[in-house]
Amino acid sequence: MIVFTQSHPANDHQFVQVNLPLTAEQRTKTRQYIETIDGETYYLHLPRGIVLKPGDLLTCDTQECWAKVIAKPEAIITVMANHSLDLLKAAYHLGNRHVPLEITSDYLRFSPDPILCSMLVQMGLKIQEEITPFYPERGAYGHHHS
Repeated sequence: MIVFTQSHPANDHQFVQVNLPLTAEQRTKTRQYIETIDGETYYLHLPRGIVLKPGDLLTCDTQECWAKVIAKPEAIITVMANHSLDLLKAAYHLGNRHVPLEITSDYLRFSPDPILCSMLVQMGLKIQEEITPFYPERGAYGHHHS
């Protein structure tokens, strides 16, 4: 089994042998087994504190194998509003609950939670279940709470 121990910023010039689709949560874990769609298993043993981004490259100590991190589609809830102030209020309430949140000017995204969905619907917001890559904010201090 190949053990990836080093991460590098995205670089189009490096030959990549493996694409590693990782969920948002998996991109925050530095010690884990990853199984690809092809049934291959790899192990991440990276320095603690690293949060991988799509496009980042991983390699083993010998640099014989290179892998590219890609954002794996996952179940998420997309929140939309008719007015930007309503979306800001939703971001405030979700932030108060320390929910990993993807924030754009048009929508918010978070992992499915029926209680939060109910709260948002009661606030008059539109929610939609989707399967898509999830890119939550890393936070003001660059770390992730789960």
